[in-house]
Amino acid sequence: MGSKYTKRYTEEFKRDAIALVDSSGKTVTAVARELGISSESLRGWYRRAKADQGQGTPGELTSAEREELRRLRRENREQQQTIEILKKATAFFAKESDR
Repeated sequence: MGSKYTKRYTEEFKRDAIALVDSSGKTVTAVARELGISSESLRGWYRRAKADQGQGTPGELTSAEREELRRLRRENREQQQTIEILKKATAFFAKESDR
């Protein structure tokens, strides 16, 4: 089971850890063990950094693209809610005008 407490790392720490993987020639798991962090966390940071540099797997989104997708989905959800409210208001006022 996972812990209720999630440790947060600074962007500088993440950059340094990624640079250490690149420069040391060690595996992500070995570097993570040395730094005392989860290998899955470091692997995710590393993969994201490579994608941001254009070296990720084909079809992988960069951080900017992921953020834009998040923003667009939120905007779409808000617009769908607005449309539903307007549909209900239209139906309400249509009934009122029939009286």
